[in-house]
Amino acid sequence: MKKHNKKKRGFKLGFAAIVIPVAFLVAVVVFLFIMGNPANFQGNNPANSALPGNYYGIIYKGGFIVPILMTLLLIVFTFIVERIIAISKGTGNGDVTDFVQEVKELLNNNDIEGAKEACDEQKGSVANVVRAVLVKYQQLEKDTTLVKDQKLSALQQEVEEATSLELPALEQNLVILATITSLGTLMGLLGTVIGMIRAFGALANAGAPDSVALAQGISEALVNTAFGIGTAAIALVFYSVFTTRIDKLTYSIDEAGFSLVQSYAANHA
Repeated sequence: MKKHNKKKRGFKLGFAAIVIPVAFLVAVVVFLFIMGNPANFQGNNPANSALPGNYYGIIYKGGFIVPILMTLLLIVFTFIVERIIAISKGTGNGDVTDFVQEVKELLNNNDIEGAKEACDEQKGSVANVVRAVLVKYQQLEKDTTLVKDQKLSALQQEVEEATSLELPALEQNLVILATITSLGTLMGLLGTVIGMIRAFGALANAGAPDSVALAQGISEALVNTAFGIGTAAIALVFYSVFTTRIDKLTYSIDEAGFSLVQSYAANHA
């Protein structure tokens, strides 16, 4: 079982290792050939200002930080979809709270087989943990070599081990969203600073300021600020949503595990 879990983690890590360079490649291609299309600029020259109202050209003027921010945004969207699928699968087929209540009622009636059937119908992380503990529950009932306290300890250990196998799959890749929450803001600020340096450099010219360079510097600063903050905000919102759902699943696992241990203690003198 543990070997299978390691393979699963390896697949997830491989997925992340593929997504990041692919996202960067897509971002660079879009930046250079779509946003940097000469048709988006005055005089069909990317060195000139963007055409009025042409957002491709405006964003292109954000400079080399833009494809980096686009990469972060693509990574965020990719892992949002991936986590939605993974956590939905971990939740199972029905409402987790109703499932836990059903299992508790079946355990109160000492209906272990009924509880296992409920797990098979529910599926998901909570059901997987409960089913693994139910199998241990039945094994301990037949074991005559251990005293009651040892059996309760073994049952609790099974709860912890089964939980430790399920939680990594739910939390996988969340660290990427958490990192982008900070990294997106920092990269946006870096682009802002670079843009302002160029803007003030245009003002520092002897004689009349270079209005084109000034406008380009301000545009670069504002585009990167908006892109960076927007990316970080999206990552933060979905990170909070996912961690809340995982906390709910973890609470349900703890509640079901506690019920199993208490059921065994009550039904076995």
